[in-house]
Amino acid sequence: MAKKILMLVGDFVEDYEVMVSFQALLMAGYTVHAVCPDKKAGDAVRTSIHDFEGDQSYSEKRGHNFALNATFDEVDENSYDALVIPGGRAPEYIRLNKRVLEIVKHFDREIKPIAAICHGPQVLVAAGILKGRQCAAYPAVGPDIEAAGGEYISVDLDKAHVDGNLVTAPAWPAHPEWLAKFLKVLGAEIKI
Repeated sequence: MAKKILMLVGDFVEDYEVMVSFQALLMAGYTVHAVCPDKKAGDAVRTSIHDFEGDQSYSEKRGHNFALNATFDEVDENSYDALVIPGGRAPEYIRLNKRVLEIVKHFDREIKPIAAICHGPQVLVAAGILKGRQCAAYPAVGPDIEAAGGEYISVDLDKAHVDGNLVTAPAWPAHPEWLAKFLKVLGAEIKI
């Protein structure tokens, strides 16, 4: 039976971070359920594309619609083996949902693999699970991680960091390393 992964998303989740990780994990043979508070299977979230074009911060453009394949209100976190939290603007407001925080705390308490990228660690901060932990993120989230008692790890945009069951990265250019490290934490072995 394939391992099940829960993915927490919301409107204006970062397009690449949701699409690429969702498709790559499916390709690797995992069952992935993407859910959003107040939405059900068959609904969609709008995505945004964040790009790095030499400005002081990322630029933002409208992305695709991403179809949800599970219903948030039906989530039983006990039935999932791992959690993924993509970035974008969604983490900023889904972290206000108490049920989202309960779900994240469950994965942390049970020491199940958690992957978060870009602004995704904002949800980890709100759940209070970063005290004494190392976490990479988009640099603007670094002060939040430090204020929550975690250690912000500054890595290049195409790198990822592992602290036990926690796999984090600063942005979508890190997908190859972030997903490879997450698969390793999941216990997968890819041979060519």
